[in-house]
Amino acid sequence: MTAAERNTSDDGRRAIVLAAVIVLQAATAIFFVVDVASDFIADAKLKDLHMWIEVIAAIALAAGIIFLAIELRRVMARLDTLGRSMRAAQGEMAEVIDTFFNDWGLTPSERDVALMVLKGIDNETIAQMRGTAPGTVRAQCTSIYAKAGVDGRAQLFSVFMEELLANGD
Repeated sequence: MTAAERNTSDDGRRAIVLAAVIVLQAATAIFFVVDVASDFIADAKLKDLHMWIEVIAAIALAAGIIFLAIELRRVMARLDTLGRSMRAAQGEMAEVIDTFFNDWGLTPSERDVALMVLKGIDNETIAQMRGTAPGTVRAQCTSIYAKAGVDGRAQLFSVFMEELLANGD
């Protein structure tokens, strides 16, 4: 799980907790409002301390419900924004990769291998996944590096990182 996915997951949990707190506070506020109303109807006076405490508690709970509802809305908007940003970044990364692969003139097999290299998969695993010999993957990597004008995996990866960081400025 990536850091962005963890943050989105954490925000989702926060939204659920806030919604639960809002429901709990709403139930409590209803209880206090009904209690205050019944006490007022029975006595029609707001002179004793107990009555004032209940009125203040009901007002505080209502204010808390309003505040939490606003906060929940903000969290949900943030989740939506983060989700859209994540999808845009993923789409942009795919476009950047495709552009480089096209510019370098990679074959479909080289594209597959290069994408796996960018994901951090080692040559032996790539060979197993593709059903080819490790030597074939090494040869394809050598060809990819030559076409990209880099010396190895680290430089290949840095080409994409530099491009993304440059686009972020």
